[in-house]
Amino acid sequence: MAGPRVFISSTFYDLKHIRSSLEQFVEDMGYEPILSEKGDIAYDPDKPLDESCYREAANADIFVLIIGGRYGSQTSDEEKKTSEDFFERYRSITKSEYEAAVREDIPTYILVNRSVYTEYETFKKNRKKENIEYAQVDSVNVFLLLDDILGQIRNNPVQQFDSHTEITDWLRNQWGGLFKKMLSDRSGQKKLASLTSEVEGLAEINTTLKTYLEAVMKNVPEPEAIKLIETEEERLVEAERMQRFAKHPYIRELTDVYGCRIEDVRDIYSKPKTLTELTELLCQIYPQRNAKILENIWRNSEAHVKLINEAREILGLGPLDFKNKEK
Repeated sequence: MAGPRVFISSTFYDLKHIRSSLEQFVEDMGYEPILSEKGDIAYDPDKPLDESCYREAANADIFVLIIGGRYGSQTSDEEKKTSEDFFERYRSITKSEYEAAVREDIPTYILVNRSVYTEYETFKKNRKKENIEYAQVDSVNVFLLLDDILGQIRNNPVQQFDSHTEITDWLRNQWGGLFKKMLSDRSGQKKLASLTSEVEGLAEINTTLKTYLEAVMKNVPEPEAIKLIETEEERLVEAERMQRFAKHPYIRELTDVYGCRIEDVRDIYSKPKTLTELTELLCQIYPQRNAKILENIWRNSEAHVKLINEAREILGLGPLDFKNKEK
């Protein structure tokens, strides 16, 4: 039986020794490593080479991203940058591989060179200053990639490293935990099947009770009966709305991870009129995140904008205007 396919993404020349060690580790685990330099990717002769890499990243079972000091080559669909300016922004192949895996919700593990992460902390404090020289990275885009990763609400575990041993130890523990969770989920599915059967029975009982209720209501004065029916219908609509709201990925993080009451979360998403107001309210729950950094991440991420407005739409609210401070 074939083992899981592990796509290893990073720049090559600065991390080739790490990539080689990681390849051996993946093979020792009984998994199949996918590395571009090893000929593991089937390239489509009718398309640019990097597009084949994105396809393989999206089809992997596990995605490992290693971030060092280099940002990497531009994607084939971008106009080539004309300078070596540190602050010039562009998309790299490595970043696009990561985004391809995220879109398919591939279990993703991010490893960041410790020196690079330390310099990232400096960048966060001096985000708008372009007179600072950074020694560990060759492009500001490395920091912006970390912004995007840390701005995700899930599937973004980050581990710093100095040596390949730290990488393999962490991945071994992470994958062991993933396997344990899968076994637990399998057991839970059996219990869910039994529960589903019980719920289906309750649905039939509910239909019968509804029929009885309608019969009883015929003996209630018409104005009172109509009012009661309308009230119950409104209650059921609101209950269904709150169920959908509670299942939204952004909302689940606040309730499941941070233990927030769903009613409080609803207020947080209902009250704000601007992006700034929303970030300030959320940062009361996300104490480790700076409101300005969170706001900046959202302003530059269409995916986050879409998710936030999806949650507001469920509540019957219009979208926030993320381009301006005020609607």
